Amino acid sequence: MDNELKLAVLIDADNVPYSNIKGMLEEIAKYGTPTFKRIYGDWTKPTLSGWKSALLENAVIPIQQYAYTTGKNATDAALIIDAMDILYTGNVDGFCIISSDSDFTRLATRLREAGKQVFGMGEKKTPKPFIASCNKFIYIEILPKEAAEPEPTKPVKRAKKEKGRSPAAGTKALNKLIVSSVQDLAEEDGWVFLGALGSLILKKQPDFDPRNFGHKKLLDLIKSIPGIEVEERLTGKNHTPHFYVRAR
Repeated sequence: MDNELKLAVLIDADNVPYSNIKGMLEEIAKYGTPTFKRIYGDWTKPTLSGWKSALLENAVIPIQQYAYTTGKNATDAALIIDAMDILYTGNVDGFCIISSDSDFTRLATRLREAGKQVFGMGEKKTPKPFIASCNKFIYIEILPKEAAEPEPTKPVKRAKKEKGRSPAAGTKALNKLIVSSVQDLAEEDGWVFLGALGSLILKKQPDFDPRNFGHKKLLDLIKSIPGIEVEERLTGKNHTPHFYVRAR
C-alpha cells in the first residue's frame, strides 16, 4: 500500500477495546497518514471511562453522542454522517473504520464506490459482510495491547469460536487459498511475483493476514505451505531482492 495515503480514522468506542488503541494506530501507520482521528460514543457512560487517558496520549478527538432513545445506536449514525461529510469535504484517500459492528457494511461499500480505500479493524466476532466490504480487514486480537484485559470466563469455548472466524479455517483451506491464487496468476513458467500474489489474496479474503496464522510476513507463511516453491531474484543496480513463488 502507498504509505502516503491520507486516511480518516473513525472509531466506534462501543465496539472495540481501548487497550488496543496504540497497536491500532501503529497498524494504520503502515497504510497511510491519519489526517482525521475521531472516536464516537456516549462519554457519560461509565463503561467508556477507560478510553479517556488513551485518547489524550494518542491525540484522538472524542465526539460526544448521547443515546437519545433505547434501542437506537446514535453513535453509529454520528460516525456515518461524519464519514460522508469527510468524503465530500475532507480531501482524504481512504478511511479506516474501527468497529466490530455490521452496521457499517453499507458505509464501507459506499466509500469504496466513491473510489476510496477502506480499511476495517475489529474483533474476530465481526460479521462477514462488514469484513467483505473493506479492501483489507485487520483483527484487533493480533495487535499488541496497551493494558491487560480481563480473561474470558470460558477461554476454551471462546477460542473455538474465534478459530472458526479465521480467513481460512484450517490448514487445508489455507493451502487451497494460497495454491489456487498462485495458479490464477501464474505465467507460462508457473512463477508469480509475491507482491501480486498478496494483492490477489486480499481481494479474495479481505481479513487475510499472515499474523492470523502465526507468521509476521507473507513470505514466511508462503514458505510454510507444502507444495509451494520460493525463488529469490536480485534486480536493478542495487540488486534488490524480489521473491517469486510457484506451485510444484
